[in-house]
Amino acid sequence: MGHTRLYRNGTLEAEGFPVAEVSEHVKDPSAVVWFDMCAPTEEDLRAISEELGLHALAVEDALQRRQRPKLDVYDSHMFLSVYAAGFDAESGRVRVVPAAAFITKNALVTVRQSDDFRIEEVIRRWDEAADLARHGVAFLLHGLLDYVVDSHFETVEAMDEQVEDLEGTVFGDRPVGPEDQRRTFELRKSLVTLRRVVMPMREAVNSLLRRNGQVGDGEMTPYFQDVYDQVLRATEWTESLRDLVSNIRETHLTMQSNRMNLIMKRVTSWAAIIAVPTMITGFYGQNIPFPGFGHSWGFWTSSVLIVVASSALYRVFRARDWL
Repeated sequence: MGHTRLYRNGTLEAEGFPVAEVSEHVKDPSAVVWFDMCAPTEEDLRAISEELGLHALAVEDALQRRQRPKLDVYDSHMFLSVYAAGFDAESGRVRVVPAAAFITKNALVTVRQSDDFRIEEVIRRWDEAADLARHGVAFLLHGLLDYVVDSHFETVEAMDEQVEDLEGTVFGDRPVGPEDQRRTFELRKSLVTLRRVVMPMREAVNSLLRRNGQVGDGEMTPYFQDVYDQVLRATEWTESLRDLVSNIRETHLTMQSNRMNLIMKRVTSWAAIIAVPTMITGFYGQNIPFPGFGHSWGFWTSSVLIVVASSALYRVFRARDWL
């Protein structure tokens, strides 16, 4: 049996009653009913659709796992598709959990694919704002959206901390290793996933704001506006982090290229310094007479040439920051 609640005249009157009693409560215009379905079958949803007069397309969308966040409006009800989000700091991956809701004048039906969508958090929000229950379905819907958007905000906040750690690796003394590259890639991929569920929420909540009078008395508008502001903040934060991670990745590649160029300059400079003594000793190692051949001053001349030429090259390369 799923979660059920009955509000009457702004007061919680009953909860935990069988779903079979929902149809009787819905007939009372003074009652507001909520019931939750976790991993329902197609037959379960068909039975509910007959009781509440739900559109066949909405029922079909509720069974699909890859719906984008949206708000569809039908003659007798509205259909809302949302995703809660969570972040695993160890793997750097975002986990998204789908859920759907059917919204009528005096009933809210939530449909979850699994228990990972924490409906207990939604119930807690309803209990903490029990004085708003007089606003009916709009009150229930606000609690649901508030939980979803808060999960987005907490996720992007946790990812921001990870990005700050990555920023420290950009100009650190330690070279960027495979682990840092993996974390950067995972974060970027996770931000793309989060963006897919956060961006469409702006349109869904905005559509709900324009139709607030259809699900309540309109007095919940400031609360829905607050949710919309949170959606905008989460969206902007996600976009900025996505750009920042891309910049970090590009900087990593640039720093690696610069470090490689520096190493090549140093190796080339030392090779040039070593080449001069090799050239001089090679010249004096010829099997033909040369100036100083057979005399001690020839040896000292070649030694002085090696020291002077190597020192001169070292100073030139050092001045150009090649060493």
